[in-house]
Amino acid sequence: MSKPRKPKPRKPRFGAVVLLRLYVAGRAPNSVQAIANLEAICREHLKDHKLEVVDVLEDPMRAMAEGVLVTPSLSKLAPLPAVSVVGNLSDRAKVLLALGVNAGVKAG
Repeated sequence: MSKPRKPKPRKPRFGAVVLLRLYVAGRAPNSVQAIANLEAICREHLKDHKLEVVDVLEDPMRAMAEGVLVTPSLSKLAPLPAVSVVGNLSDRAKVLLALGVNAGVKAG
């Protein structure tokens, strides 16, 4: 008689696609800066990612429905846990920390 087998615990998926959504207010200076900063961070630290930029001036109802009150605002949707960062994303260390990227830098 054999013992019932226990299911193996699932290992986290490494290399999963990082889903990001950046809410901006048109071509406002902080929004333009946030886009540039995030694109640089993605290029340097995220191999596989999808970025959606939502202009709240063009789609204000979506921003309201998703609870976005301030722009620019970045949401990491996947992999979990979901995280939000507000501002122009110029503090690279804090953005990397929020995204869960170990880049050998400390948030300060």
